[in-house]
Amino acid sequence: MAEKTDAPKARTWNATHLPDLSGRTAVVTGANSGIGFAAADALARAGAHVVFAVRDLERGGAAAARVSGSTEVRRLDLADLASVREFADSWDRPLDLLINNAGVMMLPEQRTKDGFEMQFGTNHLGHFALTNLLLPHVRDRVVTVSSGLHRGGDGIIHFDDVNLRGRYSPTRAYAQSKLANLLFTLELQRRLTEAGSSVRALAAHPGYAATNLQSHAANPLARIGMVFGNKFLAQDDKSGALPTLYAASQDLPGAAYVGPDGLGEMRGAPTLVGRSAVASDPEAARRLWTLSEELTGVEWGFASAARPAGAGKVG
Repeated sequence: MAEKTDAPKARTWNATHLPDLSGRTAVVTGANSGIGFAAADALARAGAHVVFAVRDLERGGAAAARVSGSTEVRRLDLADLASVREFADSWDRPLDLLINNAGVMMLPEQRTKDGFEMQFGTNHLGHFALTNLLLPHVRDRVVTVSSGLHRGGDGIIHFDDVNLRGRYSPTRAYAQSKLANLLFTLELQRRLTEAGSSVRALAAHPGYAATNLQSHAANPLARIGMVFGNKFLAQDDKSGALPTLYAASQDLPGAAYVGPDGLGEMRGAPTLVGRSAVASDPEAARRLWTLSEELTGVEWGFASAARPAGAGKVG
């Protein structure tokens, strides 16, 4: 999907500069709203066939109906590994682009169907399993949406207990899950390169984009602050989707991280951005990968076969 053309400079780049994606297929998780919908809409307008991978088929169908282009809707609940496997098992065609966009943010403490802390389980483990199960079909790249808040919380992966029992906070859990997205991308690219694959793994973050994601924050004061921020500081969801689209379509190196070029990376045109030292640590990335395999029962996508469904379930 990458194009080596006289593309506009990143500072002026927007969705109208996407290459012709006719004949390409893209899966976008969480495509029914926010930056996921904006990305799916732009990809479809550029000619791609876009699969809306969503929890709620009715909402997904309504969203897809608003898009001018080729779409379909499939059910995917990233907080349920059985649903992830069902989605992947039903996939029977080449896949050019997988956009791991869906996520939850700063929720009250709760668990996935498999017993994992909800933010880590949904934002990281669900996408980890989905990517590895679909990887034999992927022809171009995997783009995973992280956040500038990967630097927040404690700034680490709590390998002793990723479920944060007894020390949960919405911010700590969210930051850990977004850090995990970057470490996952780093190790995925290492493995792809080692396997001699041309598939690339990249990450992006939207900056501060006004979406409904913030409305689920556990802290009422935080929700009020986010309402204010959405109105006066944030960019809209179409602008927030630009780093994802840039990572999905431009000729960038594997493991690249794209975000807005403005002050504090909160808004602006897409460009390559930095990440925390921990997010760049290859040893932490390998350790997280091994733990994620153990928890999900899903192994490296180019390996022989995944372990039986239900492996890694916690109480």
